[in-house]
Amino acid sequence: MTAHAELMAAFAAEGMWVKVSMREYDVLYTLAKSDTPLRICEVQDGVLLSQPALSRMIDRLATRGLLAREADASDARAVRVSLTAEGERVQREVGRAHAKSVAQRLGAALTPDEVAELGRLARKLVAG
Repeated sequence: MTAHAELMAAFAAEGMWVKVSMREYDVLYTLAKSDTPLRICEVQDGVLLSQPALSRMIDRLATRGLLAREADASDARAVRVSLTAEGERVQREVGRAHAKSVAQRLGAALTPDEVAELGRLARKLVAG
């Protein structure tokens, strides 16, 4: 937990978070990984936010033109969200900078074999 907290604090202090916060980026990244618009509950599976907080964030991101909403064809009560062209651009821009930062920090502390092992262990933990 200490390593996670220190890494997150270091990442948060970097200059790439001007257009979106780290939490907003998590939403953009989750949507970027999907080929189709997602329901809010599906977005929630990829981020660490409560449903009300996520709904408010989606509202803010949509107001800023980064997300689009559309009715869910299979459930009239539900809404699906996706990235707009601007949202895709911001996600890619911030994502490239963040990926470089992650690679630099991990590369400075771990060997390539250790990075691979960390990835294997993280996937195992997520799979349960």
